[in-house]
Amino acid sequence: MNRVVCSLFTLAFVPALSLGQAQTAAPSTSPVADALRQSLARNSKNMTTAVEAMPPEKFSFKPTASQNSYGHLSVHIAESNFRFCSAVSGVAAPEQPKLAETDSKDKLVAAVRASFDFCSSSLAKFDDSHLADSIELFPGRTFTRAAAVLILAGSWSDHYSEQAMYLRLNNILPPSAQPQK
Repeated sequence: MNRVVCSLFTLAFVPALSLGQAQTAAPSTSPVADALRQSLARNSKNMTTAVEAMPPEKFSFKPTASQNSYGHLSVHIAESNFRFCSAVSGVAAPEQPKLAETDSKDKLVAAVRASFDFCSSSLAKFDDSHLADSIELFPGRTFTRAAAVLILAGSWSDHYSEQAMYLRLNNILPPSAQPQK
Protein backbone atom coordinates (compact mmCIF):
# COMPACT_ATOMS: atom_id res chain seq x y z
CA MET A 1 0.00 0.00 0.00
CA ASN A 2 2.86 2.39 0.79
CA ARG A 3 4.29 1.85 -2.69
CA VAL A 4 0.95 2.77 -4.25
CA VAL A 5 0.68 5.93 -2.13
CA CYS A 6 4.29 6.91 -2.92
CA SER A 7 3.72 6.22 -6.61
CA LEU A 8 0.53 8.30 -6.61
CA PHE A 9 2.37 11.12 -4.89
CA THR A 10 5.24 10.92 -7.38
CA LEU A 11 2.99 10.78 -10.43
CA ALA A 12 0.91 13.66 -9.11
CA PHE A 13 3.83 15.99 -8.42
CA VAL A 14 6.47 15.18 -11.03
CA PRO A 15 4.63 17.26 -13.66
CA ALA A 16 4.63 20.17 -11.20
CA LEU A 17 8.43 20.17 -11.27
CA SER A 18 8.28 21.57 -14.78
CA LEU A 19 6.52 24.73 -13.54
CA GLY A 20 9.88 26.35 -12.89
CA GLN A 21 10.76 26.01 -16.55
CA ALA A 22 9.83 28.45 -19.28
CA GLN A 23 6.10 29.02 -19.43
CA THR A 24 6.02 29.18 -23.24
CA ALA A 25 5.27 25.48 -23.67
CA ALA A 26 1.65 24.42 -23.69
CA PRO A 27 0.56 22.29 -20.74
CA SER A 28 0.69 18.57 -21.38
CA THR A 29 -2.52 16.84 -22.33
CA SER A 30 -1.14 13.61 -20.83
CA PRO A 31 0.70 14.48 -17.61
CA VAL A 32 0.46 10.94 -16.19
CA ALA A 33 1.91 9.35 -19.33
CA ASP A 34 4.60 12.03 -19.48
CA ALA A 35 5.53 11.39 -15.84
CA LEU A 36 5.67 7.65 -16.49
CA ARG A 37 8.01 8.16 -19.45
CA GLN A 38 10.25 10.41 -17.32
CA SER A 39 10.37 7.70 -14.67
CA LEU A 40 11.09 5.10 -17.35
CA ALA A 41 14.08 7.07 -18.64
CA ARG A 42 15.60 7.37 -15.16
CA ASN A 43 14.86 3.80 -14.08
CA SER A 44 15.96 2.26 -17.38
CA LYS A 45 19.36 3.88 -17.01
CA ASN A 46 19.80 3.07 -13.30
CA MET A 47 18.45 -0.48 -13.41
CA THR A 48 20.33 -1.54 -16.53
CA THR A 49 23.54 -0.05 -15.14
CA ALA A 50 22.91 -1.85 -11.84
CA VAL A 51 22.69 -5.23 -13.60
CA GLU A 52 25.89 -4.40 -15.49
CA ALA A 53 27.67 -3.36 -12.26
CA MET A 54 27.35 -6.71 -10.49
CA PRO A 55 30.28 -9.03 -11.20
CA PRO A 56 29.27 -12.28 -12.96
CA GLU A 57 30.28 -14.45 -10.01
CA LYS A 58 27.91 -12.48 -7.74
CA PHE A 59 24.69 -13.21 -9.69
CA SER A 60 24.14 -16.17 -7.34
CA PHE A 61 24.48 -13.88 -4.29
CA LYS A 62 21.60 -13.93 -1.80
CA PRO A 63 21.62 -11.60 1.24
CA THR A 64 20.04 -14.44 3.26
CA ALA A 65 19.22 -18.03 2.40
CA SER A 66 15.50 -17.24 2.07
CA GLN A 67 15.97 -14.31 -0.33
CA ASN A 68 16.25 -14.44 -4.11
CA SER A 69 19.57 -14.33 -5.90
CA TYR A 70 20.66 -11.30 -7.90
CA GLY A 71 20.20 -13.42 -11.03
CA HIS A 72 16.61 -14.18 -10.01
CA LEU A 73 15.98 -10.46 -9.42
CA SER A 74 17.34 -9.69 -12.90
CA VAL A 75 15.02 -12.26 -14.50
CA HIS A 76 12.10 -10.87 -12.51
CA ILE A 77 12.83 -7.30 -13.64
CA ALA A 78 12.89 -8.31 -17.32
CA GLU A 79 9.70 -10.40 -17.07
CA SER A 80 7.86 -7.72 -15.07
CA ASN A 81 8.78 -5.01 -17.56
CA PHE A 82 7.47 -7.01 -20.52
CA ARG A 83 4.22 -7.88 -18.68
CA PHE A 84 3.47 -4.47 -17.20
CA CYS A 85 4.53 -2.30 -20.16
CA SER A 86 2.50 -4.52 -22.48
CA ALA A 87 -0.58 -4.26 -20.27
CA VAL A 88 -0.30 -0.49 -19.76
CA SER A 89 0.39 0.31 -23.43
CA GLY A 90 -1.85 -2.31 -25.02
CA VAL A 91 1.08 -3.41 -27.22
CA ALA A 92 1.78 -7.15 -27.27
CA ALA A 93 5.19 -8.02 -25.85
CA PRO A 94 7.51 -9.86 -28.23
CA GLU A 95 8.15 -13.54 -27.59
CA GLN A 96 11.09 -13.88 -25.22
CA PRO A 97 13.41 -16.81 -24.61
CA LYS A 98 12.94 -18.54 -21.28
CA LEU A 99 15.30 -17.05 -18.70
CA ALA A 100 16.84 -18.70 -15.66
CA GLU A 101 18.58 -17.08 -12.73
CA THR A 102 21.62 -19.22 -13.57
CA ASP A 103 21.93 -17.77 -17.09
CA SER A 104 25.10 -15.82 -17.88
CA LYS A 105 25.43 -12.22 -16.85
CA ASP A 106 25.54 -11.20 -20.52
CA LYS A 107 22.21 -12.93 -21.21
CA LEU A 108 20.55 -11.36 -18.15
CA VAL A 109 21.89 -7.87 -18.95
CA ALA A 110 20.61 -8.25 -22.52
CA ALA A 111 17.18 -9.35 -21.23
CA VAL A 112 16.86 -6.38 -18.87
CA ARG A 113 18.01 -4.00 -21.61
CA ALA A 114 15.54 -5.54 -24.10
CA SER A 115 12.71 -5.21 -21.58
CA PHE A 116 13.40 -1.51 -21.10
CA ASP A 117 13.72 -1.02 -24.87
CA PHE A 118 10.28 -2.60 -25.22
CA CYS A 119 8.90 -0.33 -22.48
CA SER A 120 10.33 2.72 -24.25
CA SER A 121 8.86 1.82 -27.62
CA SER A 122 5.50 0.59 -26.32
CA LEU A 123 4.96 3.57 -24.01
CA ALA A 124 6.11 6.17 -26.57
CA LYS A 125 2.56 6.84 -27.78
CA PHE A 126 0.79 6.04 -24.51
CA ASP A 127 -1.49 8.88 -23.35
CA ASP A 128 -3.91 9.59 -20.54
CA SER A 129 -7.09 9.07 -22.58
CA HIS A 130 -7.66 5.45 -21.48
CA LEU A 131 -6.60 5.55 -17.82
CA ALA A 132 -10.08 4.49 -16.67
CA ASP A 133 -10.13 1.39 -18.90
CA SER A 134 -10.04 -2.00 -17.22
CA ILE A 135 -7.14 -4.23 -18.20
CA GLU A 136 -5.97 -7.66 -17.13
CA LEU A 137 -2.59 -7.23 -15.47
CA PHE A 138 -2.37 -10.72 -13.99
CA PRO A 139 -4.38 -13.77 -15.08
CA GLY A 140 -7.92 -13.29 -13.79
CA ARG A 141 -7.15 -9.92 -12.12
CA THR A 142 -8.24 -6.66 -13.68
CA PHE A 143 -7.17 -3.17 -12.77
CA THR A 144 -7.74 0.23 -14.28
CA ARG A 145 -4.97 1.28 -16.60
CA ALA A 146 -4.23 4.07 -14.10
CA ALA A 147 -3.69 1.50 -11.34
CA ALA A 148 -1.42 -0.49 -13.67
CA VAL A 149 0.65 2.67 -14.27
CA LEU A 150 1.12 3.00 -10.52
CA ILE A 151 2.00 -0.67 -10.18
CA LEU A 152 4.57 -0.34 -12.99
CA ALA A 153 6.18 2.75 -11.45
CA GLY A 154 6.13 1.09 -8.03
CA SER A 155 7.77 -2.04 -9.38
CA TRP A 156 10.66 0.00 -10.80
CA SER A 157 11.19 1.68 -7.43
CA ASP A 158 10.95 -1.60 -5.55
CA HIS A 159 13.27 -3.47 -7.90
CA TYR A 160 15.88 -0.72 -8.04
CA SER A 161 15.97 -0.48 -4.26
CA GLU A 162 16.62 -4.23 -4.15
CA GLN A 163 19.37 -3.92 -6.75
CA ALA A 164 20.98 -1.10 -4.78
CA MET A 165 20.87 -3.15 -1.56
CA TYR A 166 22.44 -6.21 -3.26
CA LEU A 167 25.16 -4.03 -4.80
CA ARG A 168 25.96 -2.28 -1.51
CA LEU A 169 26.15 -5.63 0.30
CA ASN A 170 28.89 -6.47 -2.22
CA ASN A 171 30.72 -3.16 -1.70
CA ILE A 172 29.52 -1.72 -5.02
CA LEU A 173 28.08 1.77 -5.17
CA PRO A 174 24.70 1.76 -6.99
CA PRO A 175 24.38 3.90 -10.13
CA SER A 176 22.23 6.59 -8.50
CA ALA A 177 24.84 7.03 -5.74
CA GLN A 178 27.78 7.43 -8.12
CA PRO A 179 29.46 10.86 -8.14
CA GLN A 180 28.45 13.10 -11.03
CA LYS A 181 30.95 13.07 -13.91
